[in-house]
Amino acid sequence: MSLSTHVLDAISGRPAAGVHVRLFEEVDGDWQATAEGHTDEDGRITRLGTPGTGVKRLWFDVGSYFDTVGVDAFYPEVTVAFRITDADAHHHVPLLLSPFAYSTYRGS
Repeated sequence: MSLSTHVLDAISGRPAAGVHVRLFEEVDGDWQATAEGHTDEDGRITRLGTPGTGVKRLWFDVGSYFDTVGVDAFYPEVTVAFRITDADAHHHVPLLLSPFAYSTYRGS
């Protein structure tokens, strides 16, 4: 199983490069960061850990990204919780950003 993400900036219509992302998993009843990285020039992290089944969280530091590109944004961070039921499948969690909204979906 692998996990990937892709962050797109809806203002510029371009990938959001350099976004800090952390994967959190529940370990002994506590949420712990188990993997992290920064999006590449195409806004992607192609492999972010190898989580097993259960509920996971991806945390995106979008405030720092928007500060870098000079945009005043309402959301300083985004956390996306999702459930993995098939540990052998690839999971892709894209994030579409704007200063006052975001959206996500299960990608392929």
